[in-house]
Amino acid sequence: MSERKSFLEGKKILAVDDEEDVLETIEEALEVAHVDRALDFTTAVKKIRRTKYDMAILDIMGVDGLKLLDKTVERGIPTVMLTAHAINAETLLTSIRKGAISFLPKEKLAEIDRLIDEIMEAHTTGKPTWKIIFDELGDFFDDKFGPEWKEKDKAFWSEFSRTYHVSKGIQRRLTHDEKVLSKGI
Repeated sequence: MSERKSFLEGKKILAVDDEEDVLETIEEALEVAHVDRALDFTTAVKKIRRTKYDMAILDIMGVDGLKLLDKTVERGIPTVMLTAHAINAETLLTSIRKGAISFLPKEKLAEIDRLIDEIMEAHTTGKPTWKIIFDELGDFFDDKFGPEWKEKDKAFWSEFSRTYHVSKGIQRRLTHDEKVLSKGI
C-alpha cells in the first residue's frame, strides 16, 4: 500500500517569526515544501509583495503578525497564525475575522508538519480548515482559555460553528481573489 502524497510537496510557504530556532523547526518539519523565511515585518512585507506563496505561517507577537495577516489576505495567501505569547481567545477571534485559515500554538510545533499538511489539504479541497483545528485542538483551547471561553462572543461562535466555510475571514479573502473578481462576483 502506497503512502499518501503530502499536500505540501512543492508548495511555496512563507514562514515569519522573530526567533531563528522556530523558523529552523518549521523549515525542517516542512521539508517537502519550499520554505522562504523572514525574521521581521519589513522583510516579510517585501517578500509578500514579490512572491506568490501557497501559504504563509505568521508569528503574531514578534513580527506584528496581525498586520502581516492583512497583507497576506490582500494578496490571496492562505495564512496560518502561530503564537506562544498571544495564545488567547481574543487573538484567535481577531485572526478568524481578519481572514486567517488557522491558528496554531507554538506548543504544537512538534506536530506542525501533520497539522499544516491537513490544513493545506482542507484548503485545497475546499473543506473547512477551522473545523480541523477545533477538532484537533479544541481541548487545548478549552484548557488555555477556560471552559466557557466562547460564551463572551456566543453569537459569533454559534454562527461560526454552523458555517465554518463562510466566515467573515473567508468572505474578506474572497474579495481579493482574482478568480472570483474576474467573474464579477
